[in-house]
Amino acid sequence: MSRYFVSVTGLRLKGPLSTPRFWWHAIRSMTQARQADGNLMAEARTKDGVHHTLSVWESEAAMKRFLYRGAHRQAIKAFPAIATGETIGYEADAIPGWDEALAVWRRKGRAYTAPNDAHRPALNTNEASD
Repeated sequence: MSRYFVSVTGLRLKGPLSTPRFWWHAIRSMTQARQADGNLMAEARTKDGVHHTLSVWESEAAMKRFLYRGAHRQAIKAFPAIATGETIGYEADAIPGWDEALAVWRRKGRAYTAPNDAHRPALNTNEASD
């Protein structure tokens, strides 16, 4: 059994007018993630114009408790108007570095679509290994 649940996202803003709204949601969501029960790490980086998050959790259940609550739930609702992107959630035996996590995201990330009802899971939780 793997020790960690890893979540990696990559979002591309739909245009420059999306920037203020994106950062308003991103900052609040990152603060919430860092304070969430079961969160071991939450970081963000922008690479090649893509806004990435990397978070590591004690379990998939811990990540899902965070996912559809508070500021992050509001961000999910706003997502279709702000950005497009891909996400991947997977189990890992060790906490990955950015290079490893982004390599998994590039290979296995799936287009993210906000659910109609922000209570339902929509995160792709395919394992990183084939």
